[in-house]
Amino acid sequence: MFEGFEIREVDAAGTRIHLRVGGSGPALLLLHGYPQSHVMWHRVAPRLAERFTVVCPDLRGYGDSGKPASDPEHRVYSKRASASDMVEVMAALGHERFGLAGHDRGGRVAHRLALDHPERVVKLAVLDIVPTRTVFRATDQALATGYFHWFFLIQPGSLPERMIGVDPDFYLHWVLGRWGTGLKAFAPEALAEYERCFRDPAVIHASCEDYRAAASIDLVHDEADLEGGIQCPVLALWGRRGLMERHFDVLATWRERSAGPVSGRALDCGHFLPEERPEETAGALLAFFAG
Repeated sequence: MFEGFEIREVDAAGTRIHLRVGGSGPALLLLHGYPQSHVMWHRVAPRLAERFTVVCPDLRGYGDSGKPASDPEHRVYSKRASASDMVEVMAALGHERFGLAGHDRGGRVAHRLALDHPERVVKLAVLDIVPTRTVFRATDQALATGYFHWFFLIQPGSLPERMIGVDPDFYLHWVLGRWGTGLKAFAPEALAEYERCFRDPAVIHASCEDYRAAASIDLVHDEADLEGGIQCPVLALWGRRGLMERHFDVLATWRERSAGPVSGRALDCGHFLPEERPEETAGALLAFFAG
């Protein structure tokens, strides 16, 4: 995987970030989602690297990046903290401005980065998400059933950590298989990497802290920014077989949060667009960021 890419370790203010970088041209930062790592981009990044300098990091708490100790308010795992990591990483690599794409949790970090650091982001692509505040405010029985993990992972006292830790492979396979179009969508070498990382109790705990932050400090930050909005062009992609399609008008939702143009469409897949529909995902991202 990632032929021609270089593995790097970059120290941000809050932790160490593990990443791969490859290609040449304008900088493009790709952020992964839960419960994965940067490896989720392995079918998309090489094609993007034909036109861009592509940076694929593990978010703090995930993969082989650092897992800093959390705090009672979960600020350490806030999207603001993770976004700050990414700004520092890109600066360390020599990129003051860059294109930005994020899937799932990485999309939420990307959203926060575009709000906190608008001068850094040339264009923003968000994959299979709407804003966190929007999801919580729209939650009903159907959405809570589909997004059960949002409410399971935020439970205090290490309850989800203990339960997931009993059989992390079972939990990982259940999530990957149910949210997408089945485990066959994932390359064996990618699935092996997800298993390796998710067997680490520190990753399980940090990912729970990520969700606890989403239900607390992230909402405080989001409420404070309701009068503002994303300033750059936005591309929204989502899975036609997933929860976004069933519960939200995705484009209308992002247009409410954006001052610039918003475009996008659904792909015929579930949640994991870069692995279920890699050619379509790469093509849409190339057309958007190179346009």
